[in-house]
Amino acid sequence: MAENRNPLLLPEKKDLQESCPGCKVDRLKEEQRGIPYKNLSYIWLVTLCNAMSISSLFPFIYFMIRDFHVAKREEDIGFYAGFVGSSYMVGRGLTSVFWGMLADRYGRKPVILIGTFSVAILNVLFGLSTNLWMAIVTRFLLGCFNCLLGTVRAYATEICKDEHRALALSVVSTSRGLGLIIGPAIGGFFAAPAEKYPTIFAKSSIFGRFPYFLPCLLLSTYAFGVFICCWWLPETLHMHNLEKKKPDSRDLEISCGVYDGTGNITEVDRHKSSSKASLWKNWPLMSTVIVYCVFSLQEIAYTEVFSLWAVSDKKYGGLSFSSEEVGEVLAISGLGLLLFQLLLYPPVEKILGPIRSTRLSAAISIPFLASYPYTAMLSGLTLHIVLNLATMIRNALSQLLLKVSVITGIFILLNNAVPQHQRAAANGFSMTAMSITKAFGPASAGALFSWAQKRQVASFLPGDQMVFFVLNLIQLLGLVLTFKPFLALPGE
Repeated sequence: MAENRNPLLLPEKKDLQESCPGCKVDRLKEEQRGIPYKNLSYIWLVTLCNAMSISSLFPFIYFMIRDFHVAKREEDIGFYAGFVGSSYMVGRGLTSVFWGMLADRYGRKPVILIGTFSVAILNVLFGLSTNLWMAIVTRFLLGCFNCLLGTVRAYATEICKDEHRALALSVVSTSRGLGLIIGPAIGGFFAAPAEKYPTIFAKSSIFGRFPYFLPCLLLSTYAFGVFICCWWLPETLHMHNLEKKKPDSRDLEISCGVYDGTGNITEVDRHKSSSKASLWKNWPLMSTVIVYCVFSLQEIAYTEVFSLWAVSDKKYGGLSFSSEEVGEVLAISGLGLLLFQLLLYPPVEKILGPIRSTRLSAAISIPFLASYPYTAMLSGLTLHIVLNLATMIRNALSQLLLKVSVITGIFILLNNAVPQHQRAAANGFSMTAMSITKAFGPASAGALFSWAQKRQVASFLPGDQMVFFVLNLIQLLGLVLTFKPFLALPGE
């Protein structure tokens, strides 16, 4: 490896213009000293808004489908719930590249404003759903307009100096992980408030007539607050570059970086090629995307299955929990996840490195997940203690899997492998790949859960044991794919 090598993405010599927002941000970055906490807080707020809207419905979706009276039998509820969960990912998969292209053409800020505003409006409409089709359509539209995550990743790499880029993308990952826990906790605690808190919410009120409106309203209120805050968001796109220079993808010179497994990016080569071809031929990037998609599929399927399993009747192998009890479990596991992220994650990643940490987390989480069906044999305080510990450890391991090299590594690699005017589109591509994968998660998990509940007396893996067995198979597949020759590291 050459000693005197130019650093990745050397600062381009731009004509700094007063009217260009990207130039203003560049000047501010040059004057910046220390970690840009204000900019990181914007990234945190927007990512949290996105993540909570994805998963808030899972604790109450079982009861919502039941109240729609579309399932002929109780065992069929999970089947219909899966379609509601998948509709969001289908919408996001269809539009992620489109929003990425718009962000590259018109700026990051307008797309972020559209995304946060759509969460504020469409979440409320979902909470007011009166039938299955309204629920599916509103979730689908929410996915179509929720263009936040890919654009925020691109924004995070541009708003900070190079030395803080990994930190900014780590903030995206951490906020997303917490949002996937906090969202269901809110959904569990505040669903059907007229039944849980009759002294505060009357049955004749809107919250009594629409039992799942309150958690959606709370999330929409937060999203609207983020929307207002984002009016002061500094734009990072260089507008004058778009006017003066319209690059030809056939001879565009790009700098291809690779993630070296330690949190650093190394420059491989500068070559003239198609930007699309460079992504497809960059096997370290593509292999990491695939591994990321496998673990993401397992994560969303687990999130769907856990809530359905926890609230289903004990005669079907479930726990007979209320949505409030599910919210308690998820809130406690979320607190454990926060402590893990702050206290345990840094030394673990430093000692083992990202690849080994990912493998260890995948291996340890398999026996924990396999033990879930047997917790249904417990009851009372023992059940709550065991379940809380199991979910806390499992969620921490899951976020370690998706936070270390699999998420942060791919984000760094992807954002450094393309020039700025294609960065949001490249993130849109990764979001499309992940969304397509995740679209199968809730639907297939719901169908699998419904089928498993009908085979309570089967000789091989009866009932919910089959569900958690399949989840573990996906986890095992992800673990296998982290080894050579599939997962390629730079220089191999």
